[in-house]
Amino acid sequence: MLILDRKVNQSIMIGNIEVVITDIKGDHAKLGINAPRFVPVHRKEVYDLIQAQNIQAVESEAIDLDKIKDVLSF
Repeated sequence: MLILDRKVNQSIMIGNIEVVITDIKGDHAKLGINAPRFVPVHRKEVYDLIQAQNIQAVESEAIDLDKIKDVLSF
């Protein structure tokens, strides 16, 4: 892990993504993120939830379309 020390209004670049320190109060830092619109930006806990849901969707049983067809046909 790379550890960088930054002050308010200083930034780092990750590829073409700029991360700016906008405010620091105690042990909390506010970050501003400038990234292209096609780059998804999520908090880590949200990212982890999305990944878990994606894995669950892949591992779920396939839907039997014939059974659905029988249920929906009148």
